[in-house]
Amino acid sequence: MPESSVLSVNLDTAFLNALQLSEQASLEPMQLIAVAERLGTVRRHTDVVRLYQSWLAHCRSTADYIVQFNLGVTLSQLEQLPAAEQAYRSAIQSKPDFVQAWFNLGAVIERQGRADNALIIWQSMLDHPLVGPELNRELYLMVLNSMGRLMEETRQLNSAEAKLLASLQADPEQPKVIQHWVHLRQKQCEWPVFTELEQLSLGEMLKATSPLAMLSATDDPGLQLATAQRFVSERVNQRVAELAPRSGYQHERLRIGFLSSDFCLHAVSLLTVELFELLDRQAFEVYGFCWSREDGSALRARVKSAMDYFIPIGALDDAEAAQLIRQQEIDVLVDLQGLTSGARPNILAFRPAPVQVTYLGFPGPTGLPCVDYVIADEYLIPDSEKPFYSERPLYLPVFQCSDRQRPVAALPSRAECGLPEDRFVFCCFNNNYKFNEEQFDCWMRILQQVPGSVFWLLADNQWSQANLCARAESLGVARERLIFAPRVAPELYLARYTVADLFLDAYPFNGGTTANDALWMGLPVLTRSGRTFASRMAGSLLTALDLPELITRSLSEYEQRAVELAKDKQQLGGLRQRLKHGRENSLLFDMPSFVRSFEAGLSRAYARLNKA
Repeated sequence: MPESSVLSVNLDTAFLNALQLSEQASLEPMQLIAVAERLGTVRRHTDVVRLYQSWLAHCRSTADYIVQFNLGVTLSQLEQLPAAEQAYRSAIQSKPDFVQAWFNLGAVIERQGRADNALIIWQSMLDHPLVGPELNRELYLMVLNSMGRLMEETRQLNSAEAKLLASLQADPEQPKVIQHWVHLRQKQCEWPVFTELEQLSLGEMLKATSPLAMLSATDDPGLQLATAQRFVSERVNQRVAELAPRSGYQHERLRIGFLSSDFCLHAVSLLTVELFELLDRQAFEVYGFCWSREDGSALRARVKSAMDYFIPIGALDDAEAAQLIRQQEIDVLVDLQGLTSGARPNILAFRPAPVQVTYLGFPGPTGLPCVDYVIADEYLIPDSEKPFYSERPLYLPVFQCSDRQRPVAALPSRAECGLPEDRFVFCCFNNNYKFNEEQFDCWMRILQQVPGSVFWLLADNQWSQANLCARAESLGVARERLIFAPRVAPELYLARYTVADLFLDAYPFNGGTTANDALWMGLPVLTRSGRTFASRMAGSLLTALDLPELITRSLSEYEQRAVELAKDKQQLGGLRQRLKHGRENSLLFDMPSFVRSFEAGLSRAYARLNKA
């Protein structure tokens, strides 16, 4: 058979001829790769694998390692990961310094759930070295960035920060790397978070900061909006055709879709599950569009059972997911994700529903032109702050829903929590990335003014704990006065609140679910309100409870009020009694009333379609 037969315009003919030549050990590597590339272009990956395997079984060449590598790539595309791993290993055996094969080997091992092994592979590339600042520089950055990402995902925060720092020192013009590096520093309470590097100014760091990280970094609403809009301009494809009719549909019952990756044991589901359950099925159909992990939790099962239709979209790309939502003719799509981790704003960009709303997941402006409304209350977004939102506020009497059925474990003693029996216990169980120097230093001044008091914190990670203790000691507060509580199941966590005296909220990123939980368990929450959504969340909850005495508006007022309450048992006891009454009688925990207001709000928004 002439070798030119593999150049046939007919791809089937070229493929069969190439197979025959490979079995005769007569197919040259370049001809093999040419046919394989043609097959790959039309996604005939199974045929590509068959051709490569046939050639490797019958032919020999100094290019074996390239064929093995290409086979590994194709097997990876087919999700045949163990076979892909073996192909990469064979390529490396043929050519030990084949850098790209080493990198891909780590990647395919990671995809099989062996994170530690992947990190070992990539670290070996740095140690030998196969890559470096002046050696295969592009792959050097890929190795460092992949290691940083995976280390962050596996909670090796300090090592992740170091890898990303090395990457930025080699190439500071990497906005996505800066974004993760900044947030890693926030998570570890590495202060100041924004530390100028060579060839990387503070302004460039600020520009690359993620919308989520910016909620903790500043109380400037304009900067938060600008950050969100920059993120959207860089990451969201706004040049796509809208799928849903702008005039809406004419359904007998309004179809509400909830969009989230947090339909699992997550703060969003902890707050929303009873909302899903209580929506009036005479007037509404409820859909859940989910790309959440299957965590096997009772909460996930409860969320799924609360939906009329629960539709997984994790295996679909954004365009496919948007098309699926459009096919359901959803009237109002409520995005519970915003710009938080795992968000898929490109689904919303297709406008698969005529009305699109952001709620709860991201406490700030999304900057998304495709989002029409943000659910809020008049305390959360006063008239003066409306210009700093890309969305129109959809006002309810109170913005946050709750779950009255949240399970609570047996109440512990202070001794069981590692707390002193006779001391005043301040607490803050917010994630540590919400902390900053100004707020923490204020907390330490409060401790100094309340002799013997202790501060009970979440043991978020070992690096933040060490940094917080070191900061306390530098300010003259013994590290023993900071007591760290490990993460536990939600029912155990809720029970803890009953042994604390006062919750000290963070600023400018207030507690959301944590503040709600503390108040539900009868623990007064002292907060500071600013101008941003994130800095007004706890104030909104306290307003709904008619407890304005616990809302402050400056750092000095916050500090003074905390000390005052710690030294006045009668006043604090009175607040506890009012809080206990509020649990049964306030707007905040009256879920049937909240659900009716939520339904009315979405119905108003949908009715405006025909008035526009």
